[in-house]
Amino acid sequence: MKIFKHAPLLALLITMAVSSSALAQSQDAYTYKISDQKLYNAIVHMDSVYFNAYNTCDMATQAAIYSDSIEFYHDKGGLMTSKKDLLKALKDNICGKVTRVLVPGSIEVYPIGTWGAVEIGLHRFINHVESETPSKPDKFIVIWRFRDNKWQITRVVSLH
Repeated sequence: MKIFKHAPLLALLITMAVSSSALAQSQDAYTYKISDQKLYNAIVHMDSVYFNAYNTCDMATQAAIYSDSIEFYHDKGGLMTSKKDLLKALKDNICGKVTRVLVPGSIEVYPIGTWGAVEIGLHRFINHVESETPSKPDKFIVIWRFRDNKWQITRVVSLH
């Protein structure tokens, strides 16, 4: 089964997210320190580019940023591995209905060698159909790959 193939990666990412959250709540609060400013700036920029496209229903930009081998793990929706199906779901369920708002200062970026980076952060969603009230802040994890001089999203863990 395909889901088990990537279970160790998913377990690692969730452990990282939970660990950083637990550390931040302890008496000896964890403080994220940027280890590579250039990488951090690049990923924060790409987060902005992607979510501007998400919030404005720019499907061409979203399609360009998602890898063809996307794995999108959603705590409520499960696993989606089809880029075509993911883009259709975003168009049908998000466009004009939901806006993502980044929690300022929440992004952490960690390099993955020369391959890419892990982005961890907090965001809220405003559902314009059901209620204009923003959701509570929730964690997200994005695995970015740098190839052919461009950044692409290869894995997403979205928690709500």
